[in-house]
Amino acid sequence: MANPNGGLDRVLVLEVARVTEAAAIAAARLCGRGNEKAADKAAVDAMRRELARVAIKGRVVIGEGEMDEAPMLYIGEEVGTGEGPDVDIAVDPLEGTTICAKAMPNALAVLAISERGGLLHAPDMYMDKIAIGPGYPPGIVDLDKSPAENLQALADAKGVPIGQITACILDRARHAELIKAVRDAGAAIRLIPDGDIAGVIWTTDSRETGIDIYMGSGGAPEGVLAAAALRCIGGQIQGRLLPANNEERERAATMGITDINRKFTLEEMASSDVIFAATGVTDGSLLDGVHFHDGAAETETVVMRSLTRTVRHIRTTVQDVETRFPA
Repeated sequence: MANPNGGLDRVLVLEVARVTEAAAIAAARLCGRGNEKAADKAAVDAMRRELARVAIKGRVVIGEGEMDEAPMLYIGEEVGTGEGPDVDIAVDPLEGTTICAKAMPNALAVLAISERGGLLHAPDMYMDKIAIGPGYPPGIVDLDKSPAENLQALADAKGVPIGQITACILDRARHAELIKAVRDAGAAIRLIPDGDIAGVIWTTDSRETGIDIYMGSGGAPEGVLAAAALRCIGGQIQGRLLPANNEERERAATMGITDINRKFTLEEMASSDVIFAATGVTDGSLLDGVHFHDGAAETETVVMRSLTRTVRHIRTTVQDVETRFPA
């Protein structure tokens, strides 16, 4: 699956879609059951099985944790058939474990694949993030600016009053000061319970989603996956690691990040040809979730590729789903 013209082969576009579809179907079976761990495990198992069928020499760089923490899809694990191109893989088999367990909107199965070395090896810790969609001058938002400065700069670039800007922020106690600052500046906020990959992607189509900017801290691995999506469809993102202790600082250093205060740009988090796929687990603003009926499963997947800037929405009906994707 090497591309003679450079970049990843386009055949991989459908392959990664099949992988996220399998994970979404597995997680959706446990939607609303209140068991986050079981739903996440089902998604991980299904994604691992499908990746094993893909003709790649894959290496997981964003995964479920270190080898001693996760039995599958751990950082450094080799996946694929072992034949084909050398690629790096970032996965979040179930983004939004809590919202899946509670049958709330916007749970996703997510995967990004790049040429070897194309994705930042981000440790599993918090990352401060700011992201906007395409069509704006470079550098109009910056992590080192205040929320009010970023919101005003975005409003000016968009040609609207700041009162017409809406920020997406994870609903967490740690964001109390940020939420106050955004509201004091005059902007609106959409608080989300989970799922910051979707939150970042929403900024790329503000007319449809109503979201202009993503702000606040969330998982660093999710930041890399969000950057992979933005590389495909346009936009800006910055991220800075927020280690909680010396152990997390040391872990970052072992992964090659020696300047813990460094601001990572989109190009530093996703630097080469990238294919990004997400399949809805529950219905949401970005994608419909999995729907089961008459022994079949219907899914909706978005697949993006940075080299060609293509975005495909794929609706799939899997017949005899229990045989194709056994529980």
